[in-house]
Amino acid sequence: MKHILILMAICCAQSVMAEGTAEGTGIYGAFTASKEWTPPKDPLVLKKLANWQDQKLGLLITWGTYSQWGIVESWSLVTTRHPWNQRPERYAKLDDRAYVKEYENLATTFNPVRFTPGKWADAARDAGVKYVLSMAKHHDGFCMWDTATTDYKITGERCPFHADPRADTIKQISAAFRERGLITGIYFSKSDWHSPDYWKPELGPGSGQGPNYDTRQSPAQWARFKDFTWQQIAELMSGYGPQEVLWLDGGSVRPPGADIDMDGLAALARTHQPGLIVVDRTVRGINENYVTPEGEIPDHFLPYPWETCMTMGTAWPYKPNDDFKSAGTLIRNLCRIVARNGNYLVGIGPDATGEFDPVVYARLKEIGTWLRLNGEAIYATRPVPPYERGDCVFTGQRDGTVYAIVLARNDGAGLPATVAIPVELLAKAGRVELLGHGVLPPGEGGVIAIPAAARTQPPGAHAWTIKLSPAKR
Repeated sequence: MKHILILMAICCAQSVMAEGTAEGTGIYGAFTASKEWTPPKDPLVLKKLANWQDQKLGLLITWGTYSQWGIVESWSLVTTRHPWNQRPERYAKLDDRAYVKEYENLATTFNPVRFTPGKWADAARDAGVKYVLSMAKHHDGFCMWDTATTDYKITGERCPFHADPRADTIKQISAAFRERGLITGIYFSKSDWHSPDYWKPELGPGSGQGPNYDTRQSPAQWARFKDFTWQQIAELMSGYGPQEVLWLDGGSVRPPGADIDMDGLAALARTHQPGLIVVDRTVRGINENYVTPEGEIPDHFLPYPWETCMTMGTAWPYKPNDDFKSAGTLIRNLCRIVARNGNYLVGIGPDATGEFDPVVYARLKEIGTWLRLNGEAIYATRPVPPYERGDCVFTGQRDGTVYAIVLARNDGAGLPATVAIPVELLAKAGRVELLGHGVLPPGEGGVIAIPAAARTQPPGAHAWTIKLSPAKR
């Protein structure tokens, strides 16, 4: 049975690299349905999904009123305490209702006067980032756009930033990133702990993400929440220009106890954004157009569209003195993810003033330097069997070009003297070169020798790309 599964995985991978399959979902062929993923039926969604897969690297921008305290987004509101959702020490002894009041009063002091979306977009473009998801609303219900559904918003009169021409942050971010050629999308939480139709005020804060009451016992109240959610999605999908992805968090909002009719909601969104990629995270089925493992990288090739969402530091929003991943770690993560058929969504968050930590800009710059040399092995590629061997991962282009990306074992490790390449890949190569260095001698017995000059002064750092161009026919 094990051998059969391995053979099936190889066949799935080869179908991804084959052209002209029945579904025609990408320039290399169809995705493979599984218990983890259901293919969309709309051809336009499939087309956009294939284009999204070509982009490879995205950013998720997480921010809100909580950025003033430098704590985890929203989660300190629930009554259940964990090491990762502790409340600020000065409020730790408040009862739950009093804490909610203090938290929601953050809206009266939220004033991100250094918010400069053009600067963010410039840094992202120069880093080789291809798409951005901007947070419209997290579970706490505070809206980062000019919604008509609630006054709990950045453009509300209680918020000191409301009169600033940049106050509608979704409009500003979407416009700035699109002007620089990036794809834009929206993060939106289906859960809304501020809404009295989600958390009944008389019952107090909930212990988890879901409603704090049995919605089937209060159908009229839940119907109001459903209408509220649909109106917010209609606003975001109709008033903020082309959006490619609607990334829905809040997996507790699902049937049977918290049904907002996702089929209908997705259809509504697509009346404004035809072909929209809808990602109903963790809710398997037709409305989860790609899978989103959070904070982890699957350890093998997956034959369907997926995206690792992972923080650049240790938290999604701004955290003072955060411990950021090194540029080498971020680059090697990207290479492994792409070789396993995924995209990499890196989470960053501005501080209370609307500015990123200087380390964020430094990391983006380093990633951009690497991608300017090696990007052809990343963008618009698909995995190539055997996908990876040790510290080497394999990607390929439609024309038959194959890339062997040699990953440094750790930060500071150099380019090894020899690189093992599967003989079946080398046999098809008419030219072997190290990007940034030049032609390499053909390998013998599946081993390529790296010249001393390339090892003493290797092109770039962190990972190196050996390009195997197909022999001319």
